[in-house]
Amino acid sequence: MRFLILFIFLITSVAANELSEIKNIVIHKDPKTYDNLIFLDKKDQKINIKDFNGSLVLMNFWATWCEPCKEEMPSLDRLQNNPKLNNLKIFVINIEKENLKKVNKFLQELNIKNLEPYFDNPITLAKKLSLRGVPTTVLFNTEGKEFARIMGSIDFDNLKFIEWLKNYN
Repeated sequence: MRFLILFIFLITSVAANELSEIKNIVIHKDPKTYDNLIFLDKKDQKINIKDFNGSLVLMNFWATWCEPCKEEMPSLDRLQNNPKLNNLKIFVINIEKENLKKVNKFLQELNIKNLEPYFDNPITLAKKLSLRGVPTTVLFNTEGKEFARIMGSIDFDNLKFIEWLKNYN
C-alpha cells in the first residue's frame, strides 16, 4: 500500500512539474466530452468544434474590456503561426455582444494577423463550458475532448508550454 501511495505521488509530481511555472493551467486526468459546442464566425455562421476533430484546438474566450486578454492576445497570435504546432487551430471567441467593428479595431490595435474573431452570442458556449471569467483558454485534443484549461492569462510564447503542447499536436 505504501508503495502504491508513493508511486501515485511521484507520477503526480512529475505531471505537475511539467508546467510548474504556469500556475493557472489545469490538466484533466480524464478528458471531458461535450456535445454541440457551437459558436459564430464574423458572418454569423455557426461553427461546430466537431468539424475540427483531428486538430489540436484552443478556444480562447476574451472581451475587449479585459486587460489580461489584451496582454496575452499577441502571444496567442504568434502561437497560431508556430511551425512546431502545424496541427493547431485557435479560436478567439469574444463573449460580449460587441459589434464586429469594435472587435476588429481591438484586434487591429494589437496587430493580430493570424487569428480571426469568433463570437459566443448569446453566451451559450461559455455557460456550457462553465467559464468563470476571461481570459480562459480551453484546450481540446485531436479527438475533440477537453484535456486542459487555462484560467487567466499566460504567455503563449513560453517555450515549456509550447513543448508540452507539441505532445498533443
